[in-house]
Amino acid sequence: MQATYSYYDFEKSRERMDEILAGEDASYEDHKGIPSRDNLTFTNGFYVDVTVMFIDMRGSKKLAEKHTRPVLAKVYRAYISEMVAVLKDNSCINEVYIEGDGVWAVFNTTTKPEVQSVVDTAARVKSLADVLNVKLKRRAYSEIKIGVGIEDGESLYIKAGYKGSSINEVVWIGRSVGSAAKMCGFGNATESDKTVMASKRVYEMLDGTYKNLFVWSSSRECYMGNFHNRAMQKWVVDNE
Repeated sequence: MQATYSYYDFEKSRERMDEILAGEDASYEDHKGIPSRDNLTFTNGFYVDVTVMFIDMRGSKKLAEKHTRPVLAKVYRAYISEMVAVLKDNSCINEVYIEGDGVWAVFNTTTKPEVQSVVDTAARVKSLADVLNVKLKRRAYSEIKIGVGIEDGESLYIKAGYKGSSINEVVWIGRSVGSAAKMCGFGNATESDKTVMASKRVYEMLDGTYKNLFVWSSSRECYMGNFHNRAMQKWVVDNE
């Protein structure tokens, strides 16, 4: 978020810290499904079961060494733009964040079919990277690799930022966010790793058809798979 200059008042800063730290633990409630942002204040929060997906590009440093900055800008824009578009196509989407060449999302999943829909989205994410690679190859640009991590579990949903200003953001805190990010780092990290990594909890919420997409990785202690969206992958095969 863009910011402009404002004077730092040390006394008021101490008062704000005291107000936040004096908040009641009871202000942080369990909630089924993600509540509206309007219910968030600077002194409350909600524990919510969500599914989190992280997507990150592998070897971005080598990409930067090989291409000019204008080319990099075009590659990153195409990659981030369409990753966000695919994530937003899932009706359970709640938040999307962009961090460098990484994109991550929080899905409001309260049922097993909704968790399975996030796996469907992961398939489209994988195929989207393949589609982009076809287009990059046509222009003699370097192809990309991505890793994807999926976790399901309880996270703390809060509003954080500078009270009294427009600078604030919804923040997700908890193991599920860290776990999804960690598994994303495993995706395509070595030749033995596959693109999509998912936790035991995610795997246990899948039916047989979806379970067959994954195999267990003893080295990573999670499930992994290289599956794709059939319609998108047909375009890839027809246009390679």
